[in-house]
Amino acid sequence: MMPAVDDRSLLQEIHAEIQPLVGQGRLPASIPPLAAVPRDRFAMVLRRVDGREAAVGHAAEPLSIQSISKILILTLAMQLEGDGIWTRVYREPSGNPYNSLVQLEREEGIPRNPFINAGAITLTDLILSRLDDPAGAVRDLARRSAGNQSLDFDLEVAAAEAATGHRNRALAHFLKAFGNLHNDVDRVLDAYFRICSLSMSCQDLAAAFAFLASGGQSADGTSEMATRRQVKRINAVMLTCGVYDSAGDFAYRVGLPGKSGVGGGIVAVMPGRFTVAVWSPGLDETGNSLAGTMALELLTTKLGVSVF
Repeated sequence: MMPAVDDRSLLQEIHAEIQPLVGQGRLPASIPPLAAVPRDRFAMVLRRVDGREAAVGHAAEPLSIQSISKILILTLAMQLEGDGIWTRVYREPSGNPYNSLVQLEREEGIPRNPFINAGAITLTDLILSRLDDPAGAVRDLARRSAGNQSLDFDLEVAAAEAATGHRNRALAHFLKAFGNLHNDVDRVLDAYFRICSLSMSCQDLAAAFAFLASGGQSADGTSEMATRRQVKRINAVMLTCGVYDSAGDFAYRVGLPGKSGVGGGIVAVMPGRFTVAVWSPGLDETGNSLAGTMALELLTTKLGVSVF
């Protein structure tokens, strides 16, 4: 039997080991507020399913969660539409950049999965067809899941994304041309940009996505965020599609379902055991946190756990 692990000491050990990588990597120049984030930031939070939590670094500092919000979009779409969502978006790895126009055109307007931009835009459109304020609904889902009613959008980030999001506009118009976007393009994109701008700390992230480790229950145990069947499927899509076009490398190195964002955050899940959130702004060539990915690899190596 392995000796009991002190989570705080483990995270401190990982924090020390990844220091040479903190500050390395690129920042997302196309979103000026994110390009201005100090490179020296690092945080890691491990939250066990029983609610115990350990943290190191800038764990309480807000970050722009960006594509991590696509988990929330998918969860809400599943709540509203069930398996009907899969008529409008596939659930296969893309093998292409997250904002590829070529693949979307070749596959006649059906996005490969919910975690590339076209897929999340499609599901935002689906939510808009059912709810007047899809962005507000996703924010409220995050608040309820994390148990933090102060979570909100960073409107400066949302405005920057709207000003520079030309490829996302092209994706939305492609979807519209193929009949897979039912609402006004500008309304869908306004909601999508606001959702991506959600601001949360690593502590918030670890709590908000605790339901993916616990079988669907919110962090405080008071509400069901998703059914066990839905949680199984969300985790499966995270494993195969959650880290842009480097899912194979992430599975090989980390061995957990995960979802990243260009704000430098990553959330990963060991079902039945824990949720972990990590943040370091410097990105690798595929848009994933350089130091954050290594921290997760060290975590699963030192704990001796993975889903495999």
